[in-house]
Parts: sequence; C-alpha cells; structure tokens
Amino acid sequence: MTNDFYCDEVLSGNTPVTIVKETDNILAYHHTNPFYPTHIVAIPKKHISSLITLEEEDHELLLELLLVIKEVASVVTEERGSCKVITNLGKYQDSKHLHWHIVSGEPLK
Repeated sequence: MTNDFYCDEVLSGNTPVTIVKETDNILAYHHTNPFYPTHIVAIPKKHISSLITLEEEDHELLLELLLVIKEVASVVTEERGSCKVITNLGKYQDSKHLHWHIVSGEPLK
C-alpha cells in the first residue's frame, strides 16, 4: 500500500463514499471516519502528494479544487453557522494525497 487512502480506496471505488460535489477533476465527500459532526473531504482526482509538492502545471487544478472547497464551505457555513478549512502537511498528513477537510462543530474524538 502506498499510504494513499484517496487513490487506493476512494478513487478506486474500494471504499464507498457519500458524494457532496464532484467534477471531472475534483471529489468532495463526507469523511468515512469523521472527527467532527460535519466533516467533508475535498481531493483532486489526480494524485498530488501534498500542497507543497504542487507543480506549476497543477495551478488550474488547484484553482478548481479551491472553487469546490469554497462552494462546500459556503453551504456548511450557511447550514451550521461556521466551518474550518484545513489541510495537513508532513507528519500531520496521514494520507500522502493532497486533501482538504471542511469541518464544523466540536471534535468528536
């Protein structure tokens, strides 16, 4: 296993997810093991290991990803009153695939 849950499980279809928003290049879905009452993950369908490994050729993809995150965060904020948008790097990043968490509420764990 490559320590990439998103490619190995989600994008391959091995782990079913509840989709919030999907484009040709981006997938946003409810976290399979949420840490917050509202916990949505947004990922590019192309493998990019993290925010700091983005290449110049990925700039349009990053813009599309941020537009999806903006849309999802707007809905969550409207429904819940607030949200956080988080990405992790280094040892904080369990899965080595660029992903953002859109979360709201107090941590469950």
